[in-house]
Amino acid sequence: MNQARLYSVILGPHISEKTALMAEDHNQIAFKVLRDASKTEIKEAIETIFKVTVTGLQVLNVKGKTKRNARGGIRQKSHWKKAYVQLAQGQEIDFAELS
Repeated sequence: MNQARLYSVILGPHISEKTALMAEDHNQIAFKVLRDASKTEIKEAIETIFKVTVTGLQVLNVKGKTKRNARGGIRQKSHWKKAYVQLAQGQEIDFAELS
């Protein structure tokens, strides 16, 4: 697979209260990924970039929310894709160390 494509598949980590609990309990991390990325691309990108072993992967499409602005107009936020990545036992990704 193309190395440039692998580095562009992962857009960044998705940090929330739910993902923090999942990281502690199930050794899972959530990432924002490209909308056209497949599971095999995501798995390969995570393993290549972070040098970890992926044991499970779940991908879901998140619909963009509808928001109203001050003038009464309605705006649709962009749809995006989220990937929950389960790492092998004893492995972790430290985002503070990567910066």
